[in-house]
Amino acid sequence: MVGGHELPVEVVIEPRRGSRFSVTRQKIIMREPVGISIDSIQAELSRLQEWVALLARKKPSILAPFVVREYVSGQVLTVGRRKYSLEIILEERKVHTAKLIGDTIVLRLSSWCNPQQKQKAIQTLLSRVVADDYYNEIVQRVQSINQRTVNRPIGTISLKHNQSNWGSCSSEGNVNLSTRLLFAPVEVQDYVIIHELAHLVEMNHSPRFWSLVERYMPDYSEKERWLKENGGWCSF
Repeated sequence: MVGGHELPVEVVIEPRRGSRFSVTRQKIIMREPVGISIDSIQAELSRLQEWVALLARKKPSILAPFVVREYVSGQVLTVGRRKYSLEIILEERKVHTAKLIGDTIVLRLSSWCNPQQKQKAIQTLLSRVVADDYYNEIVQRVQSINQRTVNRPIGTISLKHNQSNWGSCSSEGNVNLSTRLLFAPVEVQDYVIIHELAHLVEMNHSPRFWSLVERYMPDYSEKERWLKENGGWCSF
């Protein structure tokens, strides 16, 4: 428990000399050497808790992925410049659905699901509806930025509920952006778009790639810093 939040911890026993702690978006990982005793593991867990608490004081956003977001009818969801009212309806149904009516997102959820299933369904549905609402705007921006920067052929442009990265670009020229990015400032969104478009020229992160990014956004490092410091809060 850190900051009032329960954090999932995975203990990995492996050939190594000492302990190592790390934080991902899904869990806290504690790596320990083979042969460690139960008492030592308990001591390391206490040390891990202190380590995470200290890290959270320096960078509060690391706890964001572990904060359970509660959604209720009448709540207003702000995503970028847009605000959506939520209407949540529980029904005896097999599947969950969502629809944007005006500025209200109507979610119809199965009354048979447990709280964890309900939470996951709401996040997925909200991401899908908001992605549809923003899609044309994002496509236009990607195309416009492409024309004034690398000016390379683009395949499909997608907005997906991706938790593992902010964006990606395939060798076929398909640009994928995470819906989490919609919570970030527009200039930060533009940085991620430029980053992915630069991969149309350099499919790597070589010095030539970063030189290309810097050519089109000289202060890109500030945008990267914003994502590292605040990205944890960008989520449905």
